[in-house]
Amino acid sequence: MNGDDIDAEAVLSGRSDRFGPEMWERLARYPLESLDAEFPHYVRQVDSPDGAPRPRERHPVFYGCYDWHSAVHSHWALVRQLRLAEEHPNRTEIVESVDARLTPENVRGEVQYLEANPAFEKPYGWAWLLHLDSELSLWGSETAERWRSTLEPLTRTVRSLVESAFLTQERPFRVGTHGNSAFALHCVHDHARTVGAESLADAVAETAEAFFGDDEDSPVEYEPLEWDFLSPSLTEADLMRRIYDRAEFRAWADRFFPDVTTAPYESVLEPARVDSDPEEGVALHLVGLNVSKAWALAGVADALGDHAYADPFAESARRHAERGLKQAFTDDYAGSHWLSSFVCYLLTRNEGGIAPA
Repeated sequence: MNGDDIDAEAVLSGRSDRFGPEMWERLARYPLESLDAEFPHYVRQVDSPDGAPRPRERHPVFYGCYDWHSAVHSHWALVRQLRLAEEHPNRTEIVESVDARLTPENVRGEVQYLEANPAFEKPYGWAWLLHLDSELSLWGSETAERWRSTLEPLTRTVRSLVESAFLTQERPFRVGTHGNSAFALHCVHDHARTVGAESLADAVAETAEAFFGDDEDSPVEYEPLEWDFLSPSLTEADLMRRIYDRAEFRAWADRFFPDVTTAPYESVLEPARVDSDPEEGVALHLVGLNVSKAWALAGVADALGDHAYADPFAESARRHAERGLKQAFTDDYAGSHWLSSFVCYLLTRNEGGIAPA
């Protein structure tokens, strides 16, 4: 299974109105398979000779998908699909799967774990948890309202941690992996705008301005490093387009990308090359990198309007999408447990909840 049959124009539109049942089944397959897959699982530390507790014991809701954040954004991807596809072919299976895990008792277990381990999944998992809440608020069905109400204690806990332990950081982390500050900020900002939490949106904007407002001459020639799945420079730009109005963003982009048509800045427009059959599963991070760069490039191109960089960014988004989608539908669990969520994000980026106006 690959993305060769996905139309590039449809991809860049960021809308799902051209999707048929086969596409929805494709997007749902791997999350559904992974959410109940307790093993293999990533263990961060072992605290005693007795070994680590089972993932299901530590995380009664989000124990599958190899790690907590992947389980969270896989739930997000499935909920988003149910909202966008009234006749989703896997609707019953998805609802039954989520219902089995998302219970008040299980959510209490998640809250207790986070209260005992307040740095757990900071900031990446927190960001996706807030995206999940946003999606439930957008859907607004009886099922969504029930799930959102059940999840609310965990959402409240995460928002409190975001405000006390993330927005108060003195400096950003400019990595291409889970610790990236710009990605988490844009997710929190999207959440705040979606659910009408204006004070939180203002706090994110203030933090983003403090972290990135004075940046210039982005060192794009160093990307990607190791197994990045985010572009530090483009993720930052994708955040700042949310914070600034068009004129402000264009001026910022001129400083940050002095010339995307010449070296070294043109390198950010080139997709990462990934072996057709990577020997190391972690190399599939680079597949996700191409997908995430596609949505960032497309969003930045939209925000630039008639700026000279808009067309090069849009063309680069098309090439990144084509490259990424060819390898994103992999049966290798190292990629299958998370890549479908990234594909869903790209293909539906203009369906609400992402960079809301």
